[in-house]
Amino acid sequence: MNGGAYGAGKAGTAFDPVQFVQRPPVIVRFVSWVFAIVVFGCISAKGYIQDVCAYNNGSGACSFGVFVGVVSFLAAMTFLALDAMFDNFSSIKTRKHVVLADLFFSGGCSFFWFITFCYLSDQWGKTVLGPIELNYVSSNLRAAIVFSFFSIFTWAGSCYYAYLRYKQGADAAFAPSYDSDPHMPGGGLHSSYAGAHESEEGYQDPPFGPNDRGPVQSFQNTY
Repeated sequence: MNGGAYGAGKAGTAFDPVQFVQRPPVIVRFVSWVFAIVVFGCISAKGYIQDVCAYNNGSGACSFGVFVGVVSFLAAMTFLALDAMFDNFSSIKTRKHVVLADLFFSGGCSFFWFITFCYLSDQWGKTVLGPIELNYVSSNLRAAIVFSFFSIFTWAGSCYYAYLRYKQGADAAFAPSYDSDPHMPGGGLHSSYAGAHESEEGYQDPPFGPNDRGPVQSFQNTY
């Protein structure tokens, strides 16, 4: 994670695509994007037999799986684009909103992929097909179930990285806004007091002691 606000560097820094694709949050999000393509692609390609969903012969499992897959696909692309532009957001408030959106949406996607996995698994267990139909759709429908299960953890990983960024930004908000700098007004106050004891130890008598003064005239009260 970078050391700037909400895990980003200073605004206006040059974009490095090699460094960007090597970031763990970007890798996890890209994997989520691929898994979403696999799920809705498998269901759309061979999830229907004569326009009837093969999951339990007409249930809404196909529509639900395609919906979650397409939404996750679009969300992953959107957040990948935001990740690429994140360092150029000069507003701290904008960065905070992006991180919060990532945090809640990634957590929601992980939850919906868990529901999708349970729903598709349940409907597949109730599916009754002939050997020809089963041979035609089984590999795609099982792949959709497997990658739905994997998507639970990839989106949970994105949620975790978003939480780390939010925590880093929240900690920075409560950090002191200045450091002790001897060149700043009051910055060397501590060092001045620290050296006070040394100055007392090095104290010297004034050049003119009481014995070096001239004769003291005595005055008598004439009254």
